[in-house]
Amino acid sequence: MTHSNKRIQLLDMWRGFAILGTLGTNIWLFANLGDLSYTFGFDRAPWWTSFDEFVRVFTLFLVNGKFLGMLTILFGVGLELKYRQALRKGNAWPGIYLWISLILLAEGLIHFTLVMEYDILMSYAVTAMIVSLIVKFGDRAIKSAMWVFGGFHLLGILLLLGVILYSNLVGGQVSMGDMTQVVTLYQNGTWLEQLQYRLTDFWVLRLEVIFVIPMNIFLFLLGVRLMRSGAFSSDDHGKHMRRKMLRIGLFIGIPLNLLLFVPGGAFDLLVRYLFSPFLAVGYMGLIAMLVEKTPRFWLWSSVEKVGKMALSCYVLQNVVSSILFYGWGLGLGGQVDAVTTVAIWFGISLFQLGFAWLWLQLFRSGPMETFRRYLAAWPTGGRMNAAKTVSSRSNR
Repeated sequence: MTHSNKRIQLLDMWRGFAILGTLGTNIWLFANLGDLSYTFGFDRAPWWTSFDEFVRVFTLFLVNGKFLGMLTILFGVGLELKYRQALRKGNAWPGIYLWISLILLAEGLIHFTLVMEYDILMSYAVTAMIVSLIVKFGDRAIKSAMWVFGGFHLLGILLLLGVILYSNLVGGQVSMGDMTQVVTLYQNGTWLEQLQYRLTDFWVLRLEVIFVIPMNIFLFLLGVRLMRSGAFSSDDHGKHMRRKMLRIGLFIGIPLNLLLFVPGGAFDLLVRYLFSPFLAVGYMGLIAMLVEKTPRFWLWSSVEKVGKMALSCYVLQNVVSSILFYGWGLGLGGQVDAVTTVAIWFGISLFQLGFAWLWLQLFRSGPMETFRRYLAAWPTGGRMNAAKTVSSRSNR
């Protein structure tokens, strides 16, 4: 196995864990029919009041924002790889990458409309367009952009925290609002009624993904810089960088994210939108260390396959969750406790591991990845090359 292949394998493993881990956050929204109070602590009893609350808070401590942060960093790594490929081939940049980003935007819009209102793909598409232009101007522009967008995001979070603290001081109560209508819609409404709701309240439901664009830009660029620093190479320098990433997670990420256990939800926004990336970086270092120590463990190759068809698995897990929890499906939403919710998350993850393994036994890439290659090839007239990706493993 070549140095390059090792690096790509590790990236696919990280991507696979990020996809499965992202469901660990979204599963609470599905299981509780869109009630945001289950992912934030503003309207919740303290975690020590029941075992159910402890399981919920502990699981969110592990996953909420962490795997999404990892996925965002990896999108930046992917952008850097595309940029290097364009330089090697002498192609214009961002050139075709802008077309690929527009495809991602369309995929996100379809996913948002037909499946779930918390889609992140649209935000990634806009972020990718912005970052592709920044990368073109070199390392100095990248560093400056990280300061600007990171600072802007920090300011926004601190302003929100100030509002929350002031509200608490004057005797007010911060709340996610009355979610009764949303819960009723997902419990009793038809799929078409849910689709209509997403389109009617499009901009309200897209507020979060717009809000996090500065953070996404920062994390995309962090992925670019990590790639350029050699953090993902298989040599001693790469291993040293990944150990440093692990220490960041252990000594900075864990203490900051433990603030999620403070009752009342005062620190929930900081944990999700500011502190989670520290633990995301630590998770990347931890996974890399475990893979290096136990390279033949069966889980790594299985998760790698999920990473190879990350887009397909991301959409699949949300479709499956919709079927399980919404009223037009099996209707489990609002009927399961925290332990069962976590068990269903693991069950869907195991299903995806099996699905990805089986699919890649027959095809070279996931269904959505293959379709995207067709679309991406259109501007260059390369549809015949894209068609090769659907050939079976026996033809390799």
